[in-house]
This record gives sequence, structure tokens and C-alpha cells, in this order.
Amino acid sequence: MDNQEIIAQARERVIESVAQNMHLYGVTPSIGRIYGTLYFENEPMTLDALKEELHMSKTSMSTGVRTLIDLDMVEKVWRKGERKDLYQIKADWYQNFIDRFCAQWRKGTQMNMGALTKSLSDFKNVIAHAPNEDVAEQAKKDIDKVTYAISYYNWLNQVIDLFESKEIFKLTNKDNEI
Repeated sequence: MDNQEIIAQARERVIESVAQNMHLYGVTPSIGRIYGTLYFENEPMTLDALKEELHMSKTSMSTGVRTLIDLDMVEKVWRKGERKDLYQIKADWYQNFIDRFCAQWRKGTQMNMGALTKSLSDFKNVIAHAPNEDVAEQAKKDIDKVTYAISYYNWLNQVIDLFESKEIFKLTNKDNEI
């Protein structure tokens, strides 16, 4: 096996791995293959070039690239003299992670905190007006569970803040070389 074949095989291994894990971003492996292919290209690519490389239909390619643009993982670029649209990845994987997952986490924590806060108020109201000790005891146990969950979401919001402020990089070695 010559060096070009080794390079192609090594790239394909990474592209396939990225493709299989793109479900974390809510997209299909075929869209992951588009991203992986663009990752290893040193120049922006047209939809036609991607279509030839990946043997996908132009419609699938267009939909996949549009999805990656919506995820802010790929951008359209301009080159003088080029009539077709060109696409390249946004190579900052750290920022991609922060943008994608922090938005999801923040939305989830806000929704859950709203439900937990409202339920906590309801449980306290039940205790204040409980017809018997059994009902009050049940509400107290539920308050303990809800209080624990609120504590968790407060912690998760702090973690999200660390990512969004990039303070997380002071706690970890972002530029850790292998």
C-alpha cells in the first residue's frame, strides 16, 4: 500500500467515525460524511464536487449542506471568478460544541426549572392545606425530589455558563497536544 492509499484510508476512517457520531447533532450519517469530507479538503468545495466525491444526489447534497449551515458548522464562501457556491467547514470544533449543546441544555434547563418551580409551589400549597398527614407527607417527599432536581439544574446552568463564557478552557487544557 502506497502513502496516498494510507492517507485515503486514514481519512476515510475519521470521516466514517464522524458520520456515525453526527446523531449527537441531530443529523444523519450522510450529513456527517459531507462534514467529514469538507474537513479534510484544503479548499472550499462546490455541491457538484461533493456530489462526485460522495456519490450522493445533488438534492441530498444540497439538503445536507443547508443543514450543516443551519448548525453553523459549514459556511458558504466566495471566490473571485467562481460562479458556483463554495462551502467549507467552520473548523472551530470547540465553538461548534458550545453553540450546539449549550443552546439545547439551556432550553432544557429553563423548561424543567419552570415546571419544577411551579410544582414546588403546588406541593407547598398542598402541605399548607393538607386534609391529613398522609397527603402532607407525600407532598414533603415530592418537595425533596423537586428540590434535588432544582439543585441539579442550578449546577447545570453553572456548567453551561462555563462553556458560554469560555471559562471552561481555564479549567481544561483546550490546546492539549497528542
